[in-house]
Amino acid sequence: MFRVSGGDARKLLNALEIVVNSITTENIVVTNEFVLKCIQNNLALYDKNGEQHYDIISAFIKSIRGSDPNGAVYWLARMLEGGEDPLFIARRMVILASEDIGNANPTALVIANNCFQAVNVIGMPEGRIVLSQTATYLACSAKSNAAYLAIDDAIAAVRQTGDLPVPLHLRNAPTKLMKNLDYGKDYQYAHAHENNFIDLEFLPTQLSGKLFYNPNNNPRENELRAFLKQRWKEKYGY
Repeated sequence: MFRVSGGDARKLLNALEIVVNSITTENIVVTNEFVLKCIQNNLALYDKNGEQHYDIISAFIKSIRGSDPNGAVYWLARMLEGGEDPLFIARRMVILASEDIGNANPTALVIANNCFQAVNVIGMPEGRIVLSQTATYLACSAKSNAAYLAIDDAIAAVRQTGDLPVPLHLRNAPTKLMKNLDYGKDYQYAHAHENNFIDLEFLPTQLSGKLFYNPNNNPRENELRAFLKQRWKEKYGY
């Protein structure tokens, strides 16, 4: 019981309770063999609401972020054998696909979202295969946290600068009065220009030139950086 509880007193008490409740005779005789038979294996003591729940999902996410499919699939197995909700695991991979992979491989989010849908439809035990495929794919993918940093930086700017006015050329003008006030006056439709691009200001004046999205150094985002630099020249420093 000490071994299978992993040094956690709560799990040790759980193990003892499982063993005692499994005894049908008047005399209680606890042996190693009987303990293993009762709890089946160490993983049966996985505490879905306790510290181990958070420790193992943390190890799982960090394994994927660290590009180790072996660590990822091991911790996945630990959670599945412990009775973790497979949809909880799938949801965490959807988050990770944007937070840690993002535009380095946009397909990652598609696969993670499809994984959630598939596991929800087919359930377990077959869902384990979909979870494994997704976990290993995400682990093997190029990584970028640029989108995650971009939204946090933008939110910080909003909180610091408040409700800055929308530039007039970006405003909607559904009424004659608004048109008379020059709402939307100098807006130019990007698709009416070469390469579907026109150099306009899309930020409030006080934030002009502020870089929020800074692509990471990976093949996909290097393409995005080159595209943005070609469009915006030196404005954002791409």
